[in-house]
Amino acid sequence: MGLTNRSTGLGALEKNFGREADCPAVAIAGNPNVGKSTVFNALTGMNQHTGNWPGKTVSNARGYCTTAQHRCLLVDIPGTYSLMAHSAEEEVARNYLCFGGPDAAIIVCDATCLERNLNLVLQTLEITDRAIVCVNLMDEARRKKICIDLEGLSQRLGVPVVGTAARQKKSLSALTDRLDDLLAGEKTTPYQVQYDEAVERAIARLLPDAEKIAAGRLSARWLSLQLLHGDEALLEEAGRFLGVSLASLYQKAEEALGEEGIQREE
Repeated sequence: MGLTNRSTGLGALEKNFGREADCPAVAIAGNPNVGKSTVFNALTGMNQHTGNWPGKTVSNARGYCTTAQHRCLLVDIPGTYSLMAHSAEEEVARNYLCFGGPDAAIIVCDATCLERNLNLVLQTLEITDRAIVCVNLMDEARRKKICIDLEGLSQRLGVPVVGTAARQKKSLSALTDRLDDLLAGEKTTPYQVQYDEAVERAIARLLPDAEKIAAGRLSARWLSLQLLHGDEALLEEAGRFLGVSLASLYQKAEEALGEEGIQREE
């Protein structure tokens, strides 16, 4: 049984940590060992607190960051390689990004091995269009003679991409500027992964019903993909979050897969 939205989302932060009213919440996500916590610490300084997520022995860090235009609550969620959760830490990270309702997400990547980090980036972009990709450790990349076209990457991903060296705090100004733009309503067009034609046809069968059930609270395409994937714990969380049963739509997903000759991995 996974954590509920009540125990992992903004309600938990407000109840347990006294989140300030009208303060945007920003998730800091990323693979382990990409400097995610260094970015978080540099942005929040001494204005931070640590503890455990309610109901889990998984550490939590959150703190306030003042940008040029906003005072934000930053939530340093556990490091994860994927939103397909296989541990308590990954479950917390996934549930907060999917159901916690952050106003934006900063996905921190390692500039020295960027390709390895893009799986989490692409999965997050399936959930939200309010995301910034923070390519950290740019100083290390330069030492290794790795050159990254940040503007080109931004154009391909359809969201802001900024380079940082988090140990050099002044390098974070571009990140906070783009965060201000995003929180002010800047529109983005996140890259959408295109799957095998059979999978895309199955998604198309589910989308109309998923759009009605998601009602703008979740990405209907993402929900359709999860129904096809069949992670029961995740679907249970999604049903709780939306306040509906997904049983009939899950059955429709089974039928769509069968019509396309696709079998789920055991």
